[in-house]
Amino acid sequence: MDASASPPPRRLEADAAARAHAELVETLRALIRIPSVNPPDPARPGAEMEAARWIAATLADAGIPSEVLEPVAGRGSVVARLRGDGTGGEPLLLLSHLDVVPASSGAWTHDPFAGDLADGYVWGRGAVDMKDLVAMELVVLRLLAAHARAAGLDPATDPIPGLRRDILFACTADEEAGGLEGLGWIVDHRPDLVRAAGALNESGGIATRVAGKTFYPIQVAEKGFAVFRVTVRGTWGHGSMPRDDNAVVLAAEVIRRLSKPGAPRQSATMRAFIDGLMAELPGAAGHAVRAIAGGDPRVEAAVLERMCDPSQARALHALLRDTISPDVIHAGVKYNVIPGEAVLELDCRVLPGTTAEAMRGQLLDRLGDMADRCTLHLVIFGPPVETDADTPLYRILEATIRDHDPDGLPLPVMAPFATDAKHLARIGVPCYGFSPLLLEPGERYLERFHGVDERVGLEALRWGLPVFYDAVMRFCAGE
Repeated sequence: MDASASPPPRRLEADAAARAHAELVETLRALIRIPSVNPPDPARPGAEMEAARWIAATLADAGIPSEVLEPVAGRGSVVARLRGDGTGGEPLLLLSHLDVVPASSGAWTHDPFAGDLADGYVWGRGAVDMKDLVAMELVVLRLLAAHARAAGLDPATDPIPGLRRDILFACTADEEAGGLEGLGWIVDHRPDLVRAAGALNESGGIATRVAGKTFYPIQVAEKGFAVFRVTVRGTWGHGSMPRDDNAVVLAAEVIRRLSKPGAPRQSATMRAFIDGLMAELPGAAGHAVRAIAGGDPRVEAAVLERMCDPSQARALHALLRDTISPDVIHAGVKYNVIPGEAVLELDCRVLPGTTAEAMRGQLLDRLGDMADRCTLHLVIFGPPVETDADTPLYRILEATIRDHDPDGLPLPVMAPFATDAKHLARIGVPCYGFSPLLLEPGERYLERFHGVDERVGLEALRWGLPVFYDAVMRFCAGE
């Protein structure tokens, strides 16, 4: 073994990038073909474990040992480590999740679990949420391990030449249901596996065009979630004699009251994001953003409709307030029986500063005189997370974006959804959303999450992998 072996390249050259892109695409397609659905499909209940074992085998093929964790039967997570020489500080954690939400194949153009390659896209459930980043992380680890092996080193035991920090890898189960049986369990029982100087996770560094300029939001914060079950009490009766206290009729009024948008409120992260937009957008566009920040919901709605595509407008609208989405209703036993009870399931997303009790208070205020007919039960609460954007890791992510797109502007942003970052926050690990993609103009990326015909562009991946590799090397090998 040659301990003085040359380090891996700081940036991927054209030929190496082309080979890595081909490997990335095939890795992503293979991952999509494993239907690691959460909640588990009764026909294939161990698919999350199947995905974990496939990832472990892929790492083993590169000489990287890993550990598969199964705290609950069928729920598999995989962790691994590449060693640096230890002179650069604490490790970098590459975080991802291997579970996906269900998909109804009848509505899709391509089978959601076939991993088809068509029309310049990789299609399938998980293509953007988030097996594309799982595949990026695996390819980067394999590239570094291959360089060590070419130098006669063993990546299972020897430091990777040039790395000053260790690189940790954790691809976990159950994120789509709160992560309690995935990263949450690891943080509670094996925290040393993920303790790091910082982590890279999903949803950030993705090209977003506003008023002709390209921005790269880097996720430094995320909203929390509060799932409430609301039981609405009516009166049972015969369907031939309609009555106003039919529980379904009452539930309709409850839904109407809860569905109205709440008052806007800017978090520190969103204030920085909006200030960044205002500083960069020319003339009328900059003034329009200033109007969004003014707090008038009518002005906000008009400006968003004029400036943004619908998916961007929905996201920004959600990031400026606590939101309530009534998503499930259970009621009735037979067509001719007036139901005496209806049950609603609410997905509430909360800004920093909003607690579970504060969200309950908002629900009761909106219900008003209907509150006496309702019982509220908090099913699960995940707190919002805000991470400091003034850190060496965040500054490296900004610099990397600027180097690969000099005309683009990175900005800190909050995600409207939750990720496993909330579990890392419990052990003080700052987590940044960074899964870089250069999207085609007009690509409605946010609509791909949990949507029909989820897909990711080949050219978006071709740009993103070298950016991700570059950021990892800058932080772990030193500037």
